[in-house]
Amino acid sequence: MAKPVCVLLNNCWHGAGSGALGAAVPAGCCEQCCSGTEKAKVASCTLLLSSRGNTRVEEACEMYTRAANMFKIAKNWSAAGNAFCQAAKLHMQLQSKHDSATSFVDAGNAYKKADPQEAINCLNAAIDIYTDMGRFTIAAKHHITIAEIYEAELVDIEKAIAHYEQAADYYKGEESNSSANKCLLKVAAYAAQLEQYQKAIEIYEQVGTNTMDNPLLKYSAKEYFFKAALCHFIVDELNAKLALEKYEEMFPAFTDSRECKLLKKLLEAHEEQNSEAYTEAVKEFDSISRLDQWLTTMLLRIKKSIQGEGDGDLK
Repeated sequence: MAKPVCVLLNNCWHGAGSGALGAAVPAGCCEQCCSGTEKAKVASCTLLLSSRGNTRVEEACEMYTRAANMFKIAKNWSAAGNAFCQAAKLHMQLQSKHDSATSFVDAGNAYKKADPQEAINCLNAAIDIYTDMGRFTIAAKHHITIAEIYEAELVDIEKAIAHYEQAADYYKGEESNSSANKCLLKVAAYAAQLEQYQKAIEIYEQVGTNTMDNPLLKYSAKEYFFKAALCHFIVDELNAKLALEKYEEMFPAFTDSRECKLLKKLLEAHEEQNSEAYTEAVKEFDSISRLDQWLTTMLLRIKKSIQGEGDGDLK
């Protein structure tokens, strides 16, 4: 019969190495795993690490990891994250940077289900190790994970943008331009939502220019120029007209696209302050290519600048 996790940890931690790293059984562990005399035994232990060499520290790392996995099975995510963190610290004590980073990532993945901020702390610790090792592609991947936590769990878009930008920088440095572009497009989308239109325009134009000569990616270039033009349009109608002319000159295939034709109809309707014509052009486009939430938001912002529209919709 498998020993309860508290006893496994108890057996390993007594005298497990140097470094004055104290540890305690995670909260709730005894109640979940032990009973009777086992509880009394575990509760009475201070479980401090003393100086008996690296072998005992390695054993402690292994037992922390085993405990963490048992906590995962029990869906005790906070305790799992804590155990992985302890393993990561001991791996670092052993100068095993890769194993330490891996344990911090495991801790982050566990904490994601219980404590998003602690997950971010663990992933940042892993990123610091990976960048110190020169593993920038892996560091970029974890920056994306942090950005996604800020998006979905903590709803802090500014911080999500910062981590997507950092990921893009690392990918660029490693010549992973496709991955960098994906991160930059997330930044542009959020920047536009936050009314940081110039930042969004620069990114959409940059990515559009980078992809328009690529046979596999050029189809997407029209989408990026379309989005850049919409951002221009929100700021100023004349800016949008000039940008549209520039995009057609840079990328002739854009002229025949549905996106370009829509922009010309919208510019004409806006110039005439004709909200009905504006709405009809949008509905016609939407009947063939469904508008996503981002496009709907931008098009509504433009429509509100038509005199008398106020808080109108696109219907």
